[in-house]
Amino acid sequence: MQTLTLNDGHRIPVIGFGTYRGIGEEGTKAVAKAVEIGYRLIDTAAVYQNEKEVGEGIRQSGIDRNEIFLTSKLARNKLGYSSAKEELEKSLDRLKVDYVDLYLIHWPANARNFSHWKEVNNETWRALEECQKEGKIKSIGVSNFWPEHLNPLLDSCEIIPSVNQIEFHPGYRQTEVVQFCTEKNILIEGWSPLAKGQALKNGTIRRMAEKYKKTEAQICLRWATEQKVIPIPKSVHPKRIMENFQIFDFKLSKEDIHTINEMPQMGFSGELPNDW
Repeated sequence: MQTLTLNDGHRIPVIGFGTYRGIGEEGTKAVAKAVEIGYRLIDTAAVYQNEKEVGEGIRQSGIDRNEIFLTSKLARNKLGYSSAKEELEKSLDRLKVDYVDLYLIHWPANARNFSHWKEVNNETWRALEECQKEGKIKSIGVSNFWPEHLNPLLDSCEIIPSVNQIEFHPGYRQTEVVQFCTEKNILIEGWSPLAKGQALKNGTIRRMAEKYKKTEAQICLRWATEQKVIPIPKSVHPKRIMENFQIFDFKLSKEDIHTINEMPQMGFSGELPNDW
């Protein structure tokens, strides 16, 4: 598995396995299958309500825990110093692990929900910094943060976020966020990398799939990795889980990358950090 180096020195796989909506026995089997295939970055969150299934899937895979890069996230209705620490303990208990490799603030506090939203983000982050020093988290990061949320955090933090996980796919690249994070040495992970399935129906993507003799999903995922964005595709179907992983035996031309970069908006989730 190819890896990238985070700003804290830890290495992270260049593709992840998403578990959103992977619940029950089906979710457990999907995680176990993903690890068997070769995925080492497994991504979950408290709000997905499947941390127990994810932990069980990892155990059923038979792969040593130390070989897995396990991510979970703090729910946006649990922000705050004390709450963040309590929620991490709950996640560790549900996963049945002693630590997570990456823990993210799932969504930033905003002015619609907090009168002092900057302070809420800062205090939440301080809790994560302390948990990292205690060894309960290897790397700490954020999710769905824009520069306006990151700047106050960077002004007060002791440890710079290692990751910002954002919506990133053909038709929605968030170029300003990506550029800002790149300049700050914060690695980008991309959720919804297939544009909610819209990219799979796109004529341009389909023509590229024919050209490279790959699936439409493989084109989208390879496009992301070639920009040093870590895509987090999700599926519970073994065939698709396998296909999504088979993206390292080809490269897109610069012209094709540019073509995808210039695509008009499609597949946008409608989720924005200041609107929740």
